Amino acid sequence: MPHLLHIDSSIQGERSVSRRLTARAAEAWRAAHPGGTVTYRDLGRDPLPHLDEASGLARMVPAQQHTPAQRASWALTEQLVDEVKRADTVLLGLPLYNFAAPSSVKAWVDHLIAPGLSYHPESQTGLLDGRELIVLATRGGGYGEGTPRAGWDHAEPWLPHGLAMTGLQPRFITAELTLAPVNPAMAGLIPLAEESRTAAERAIDDLWVPATAAA
Repeated sequence: MPHLLHIDSSIQGERSVSRRLTARAAEAWRAAHPGGTVTYRDLGRDPLPHLDEASGLARMVPAQQHTPAQRASWALTEQLVDEVKRADTVLLGLPLYNFAAPSSVKAWVDHLIAPGLSYHPESQTGLLDGRELIVLATRGGGYGEGTPRAGWDHAEPWLPHGLAMTGLQPRFITAELTLAPVNPAMAGLIPLAEESRTAAERAIDDLWVPATAAA
């Protein structure tokens, strides 16, 4: 049975563009996979604990040597990796905060880098390949070539490298200039913002062909 892992990370609640885009994608996925199941995780509302001095070494010492904090951290890592393993498709909302990914997404990635669970410790082969990872990225400004802040987006370039050991290969659909409708200084960019969002929505709608249409 097809299974979707739907992950949001925005702290904007109902105002979030990335949440609206992931919801649209999840709806499209359900339409294309009748009877499919969905696991939902909200990193913005319920962030994961970051790796720290008490827990981080759980990935570097044998399980029989784990402290209680390391044992709890490793159990959470097992749960998070299992969520990915059970999914055929992973859907991740990725807003841009201070020119980088939300720290909650960084914590999720850090938990996924786990020897024996997400990659083979000897061969370094990723164990999470074979499933699609769709990333719905949103940016309040514009960071494309030729713009004053070209190259300031450090979220989209980072994620493929952060996940490289696992075998996951993200595919990005991006909406830019999302602050234009609410920032008076960006009012002149509203048409470009609408164009970017419409293009993202069109790309989402084209991700999966419903089974009824393919028949």
